[in-house]
Amino acid sequence: MVVKQKNTNSSKQLKVESKTISAKLRNCPTSPRKMRLLVDKIRGVDVNKALILLKHSSKEASSRLEKLLLSAIANWQMKYGSDDAELVIGQIFVDSGRMLKRMQPAPQGRAHRIRKRSNHVTIILRLKDN
Repeated sequence: MVVKQKNTNSSKQLKVESKTISAKLRNCPTSPRKMRLLVDKIRGVDVNKALILLKHSSKEASSRLEKLLLSAIANWQMKYGSDDAELVIGQIFVDSGRMLKRMQPAPQGRAHRIRKRSNHVTIILRLKDN
């Protein structure tokens, strides 16, 4: 039996890990294009300011995005236990999810395809750089 030895030099290197936390919203029944309109407004913004922007937005997707942001903040508090940290939305992106395909009757015996789109939103919070 052959046993490989670990390289001792690599274990001595210090890895500086920045504190980040993520939360995901899967299969949200809103088109990705409409969700990206809101996401672009809050990207790179302080968490408290983003919550205010989402709270007072008239878009339907803002309530779902607000719940996702609150979930990410709760994840941060559970993992790192600090309430007073200055959090910033480091990354946030929207990917298209599943697409439900439906048919709508059209004139002369034809049918048009309706695509009901959904999306996945991923948010990553980090500490504010000073």
